[in-house]
Order: sequence, then C-alpha cells, then structure tokens
Amino acid sequence: MTRRGLADLRTALAGLDPLPGELVRVREEVPARYGVTARYAGWAGTPAPPPTGPGPAVLFERVTPGGGGAARSVLIGLYGSRRRAAGLLGLTPGEMAHRLLDAVASPVAPTRVPAGRAQPRDVLAPDLTALPVPVLTDEDAGPYLTLGAVLATDPDTGVRNLSVHRMCVRGPDRLTIWMVPGRDLEAAHRAARRRGENLPVAIHVGLGPALMLASCCPASLVPADVDELAVAGALGGAPVELTGCRTVDTDCVAHAEYVIEGELLADLAPENPDGPSATPEFLGYQGRAHPSLPTVRVTGITARDGAILQTVSGPGHEQSVLLGFGMEAAVLGRLRRLGAPVKAVHCHTAGGGQLMVVVQWRAKRSAADDRLVREAGVSVLEEFRMAKLVVSVDEDVDLESDADLWWAMVTRLQADQDLAVLPDREGFPLDPTQSTSYSATLSADGRTAKAHFDCTVPYAHRARFHRPRFTRPEPAPDRPPANRPAPDRAPPSRPAPVGAPANRVV
Repeated sequence: MTRRGLADLRTALAGLDPLPGELVRVREEVPARYGVTARYAGWAGTPAPPPTGPGPAVLFERVTPGGGGAARSVLIGLYGSRRRAAGLLGLTPGEMAHRLLDAVASPVAPTRVPAGRAQPRDVLAPDLTALPVPVLTDEDAGPYLTLGAVLATDPDTGVRNLSVHRMCVRGPDRLTIWMVPGRDLEAAHRAARRRGENLPVAIHVGLGPALMLASCCPASLVPADVDELAVAGALGGAPVELTGCRTVDTDCVAHAEYVIEGELLADLAPENPDGPSATPEFLGYQGRAHPSLPTVRVTGITARDGAILQTVSGPGHEQSVLLGFGMEAAVLGRLRRLGAPVKAVHCHTAGGGQLMVVVQWRAKRSAADDRLVREAGVSVLEEFRMAKLVVSVDEDVDLESDADLWWAMVTRLQADQDLAVLPDREGFPLDPTQSTSYSATLSADGRTAKAHFDCTVPYAHRARFHRPRFTRPEPAPDRPPANRPAPDRAPPSRPAPVGAPANRVV
C-alpha cells in the first residue's frame, strides 16, 4: 500500500487481498439482522465482551436486507487493528498523529469532477429498508448506520463539515440522528433552523481511508473553519473529488459506495419508541435511546455498481482506532505548543480511543522535567473533556504493548506520590460511572474524576531503572550469518498477518 491518496474503499480492499490473513470473504448468505455482527464478534476486540481479539477485515458478499430484496455486500473490521488502519495509508501507528497534524496545517482543497468524467452511479429507490443495514443485537432500536459520514455546509459560514454520527433507520425514508453536542453538524443544523430551512445533507457509506480518518478527527484538532475534505486530501496525497447530488442542493464524494441524499429536519422523534435501548456503544455497553432526536428525510439514494455497505460493531477495536488517531494528533499538537518534550501519544482502544491517553516523554534533561511531565499530564485532562486517564511513560516503554504499559505502571509508580486526581471535571456521560447515582462527589451527570499516572522515572533515580539490552553475538568469520527470525512487526507499508492464517473464502 502506498502513501498516495486512496481514491476509494475498493482501492483499500484491493491492497489487502494479496496479504495473508488481512481480508476474509464470506460467500454464504447471511441476514443483516444479527448475522453480520454475530459472525464478526470473535474478532471485534476489546471493549467488545470476551472472548474476542483483533482480527481481519471481513467482507460479507451476500447480506439480505431486513426489508427484503436482493442480497448486497457488507464490510466490517477494515480498521480493526491500529497497524492495519495506519498501513492503509502507508504509515505506522506512531506516524499517524504526525501526518494528521501536517494534513491539518496544509490542507488540499477538494475538486469537482466534470460532468462528462463522473463515474456512473446506480439510482436506487429512496428506501432504506432495501439496504443491508445491520442490526447488532436483539436489544437494538433497529438497523443502524454506524459509519455514515454526513457532509453538510453551514449556511451561515459556508464551511463544509464531514462527520460520522449514529443514525437509526426509523422507516423507508426516515433516520434519527444523534449529534454529540458541540459538533459542527449541530451548529450547521441550528443555523438552518434559524433561517426556517432544512439542512441538505449527503450521507456517505463506504469511503476511502483518508476520508474516513479525517471525518473522525475531533474539533480540537480540526478548527471549525477548516474543511475535513481538505484534510483528507492532504492526508491521502490527492484532492477529494466531488460531484453534485441529484435531489438536494449539496455536494457528495464522487467515489462513495452509497450516497444517501436528504434533509436534516427540525422534526424530532424518539430513537426507540418501544424501549430504552439504542445500540452498543464504543465504550463497551449497550447504549440508551434518546427520547427525542432530529430526523433526516431521505430524498434519494445512489450507489456504485456492486456497492459495499461499510459498518462497525459498536464496541470493538475498529471504532476505537478510528476515534483514537485524531485524538492522538490533537493531544500531541497541544503538548508541542506548550513546549513539552513529548515523543508520542497513544489513545488506547480500551478507553474507546478517547478516555485513556498514554503520553511518551523524551529523556529527561534535569529535575525540572519531573514537574513538567506532571503539569503537562494534568493539562491534557483539563483541556480534553473526553480524557479520563492519562498515563505518562518513558521512551523505553513500548506504547503498542499492553504488557509493557502494565509493567511501567507496576514498577515506576507509587500511588501516594505519582497519582494526581482531579475531582468533578466535565466528562462524557456514555461512561456509566460518570453519574451522580454512581458517585456522590460529582455535581452533575456527565462529570467525572480524572487521574494522571506518572509512570516516568524521576530524573534523580534514572540510573536505578536501566533496562538490560541483549546484544547479538557477531557471526564467526568463517561461517555465514545464521538466518535471523522474522521481525515482530511488519514494515508499515505491508500489514503483518493477523486473525486468519490466510485470506479465506467462507
């Protein structure tokens, strides 16, 4: 896989196909209701309930829609490991945050495809029930678009926004949409309502990796006046190509697998009229349905020939990876602006890619750096609402190894002096502990106690924490070098095998 822009989802899949263990194709027919996620659950990874572990991308080639109709393809797990997700852009996980910061600093504006060069698209009936939108569990409110990237333009500022939101199919031409408060799409929707207008939207299902990763970046990384499409262009190395929608006055990405055209209305509707549950959330718990959400009226659907509907399974590595890379870049950028000697940032999938932040520090140069590490760690907790735990480690700790992180926690931390607790801070209510019913010390639901674990070696004691280094013996001069074992990690441009021993057809 090269670093050059991946034009579409199929380019990404074509790059995985020859790599053993990276892509499993399921040829047998499965239902959209429970069939996709039940088969994928063993590969979803934490925080999905055990037993599970990260695995391959899985392409179900014949998924039958809940509303009847022809079987269609569904993809899940493309971003199911940090290594594969970064490898799709020719990068390592450690390089992703730096590339995202560069892309935000030097965006590449999208371009319009001339009418004569536009890729042919099938025009489908505006009927969501004819699409293979999965239902994850028997508690779900209905089928959910979990990777629907919404493109809309703020009528006041003229700035486009591309962002992913939870959308439940409530009828052939109706979706409820939950916009996390403070997101740019919510601001654009409010601007349209003030004008007495509906907001035209294009919902994309099945985009290339550069677009998908850019759409998941937090507002703390991408300023409100910066177009996520331009960030994706810089990240992928080529401008994103746009074309006009058929039924609403807005643009869409030319190479999307599906484009669901519609209007974001002022009308409100319950997410689940029949019960309290929504769909599993990225922190690992069944989500609670919102009693009143904005709705989208679908006016048209277009698709590529043989379109692939891409989805994620609520809790699991995939959603956490998508959220984590942007958060890493945002934290890294802030610490750089503070002048802190930060080397890398890793947003752990156990915290949904948002709540647990591991910061790796460069070698300390004086005792003053002990205080700097602690102050900077606390500043991350104060600046980023989602961050609940920050763990600071040294350069000799492998950020991608859970065992190494726990080792640093055990051998480089004394809780009475290396743990800082910040009580009653703004948090994120999808964490069930962040409620007054759980903790009487919280002033309101959605607030939390935060903690910084300083697992760095104090400067004065650095000589006592020296890790051994094992040296390979030099080969005898009269003998050729012995065959060396394969490296633990594959080169960034070629993801290492995971999951299945070879690409399989099931």
